[in-house]
Amino acid sequence: MNYLPCEEVETGESPVSASVIWLHGLGADGHDFVPLVPELNLPATLSVRFIFPHAPSIPITVNNGYIMPAWYDILEMNLDRKVDESQLVASALAAQKLIDREIARGVDSKRIFLVGFSQGGAVVYQAALTYPQPLAGLLVMSSYFATANNIVPAAANRQLPILIQHGLYDTVVSETLGQKAYSQLQAKGYEVAYETYPMDHSVCAEQINAISTWLQQSLHK
Repeated sequence: MNYLPCEEVETGESPVSASVIWLHGLGADGHDFVPLVPELNLPATLSVRFIFPHAPSIPITVNNGYIMPAWYDILEMNLDRKVDESQLVASALAAQKLIDREIARGVDSKRIFLVGFSQGGAVVYQAALTYPQPLAGLLVMSSYFATANNIVPAAANRQLPILIQHGLYDTVVSETLGQKAYSQLQAKGYEVAYETYPMDHSVCAEQINAISTWLQQSLHK
């Protein structure tokens, strides 16, 4: 089986009992969010494997065909973000293979989270909502629901806990796109929490604390 190349970080003092698969944004790589793991300050009693896959490098149309790490091509930088949906779906399937691998490594699907920032967020919407086994949660940061009109959700994740976080001053992915995703998910019957932070297209300390709380509460249910 071919898997995306990944960085891995494990926390806690006992064997791994939960996994977080975390996808980066356009032009970044799997190293991007590795430094946040210690900042989450998870208790030693929680043994979590953080998996940070690397996107392949592909030409990006809106960047004049420049080749960079990306989960899919962006065709137009309009408000609705015209993207190559077939590439996005392929990336979502690659992320689902990582879920399968975690299950094979002994982690219950109900203790596996998907997290994505920007482009990575669009991918994890697709990957989590179409996965055929129940997951622990979905966290989407500074992103948009690119496949909302065409997605065929899996019944197993109809009750999936979803948290959306977005910067109020985001100049790369407008906060209106985060709000739109929130509305689209609600219209499909999902329970969604929505948080905003006084930042641009980035991550802040208050947000990291919120992520830590969300993960811990989810894992202690």
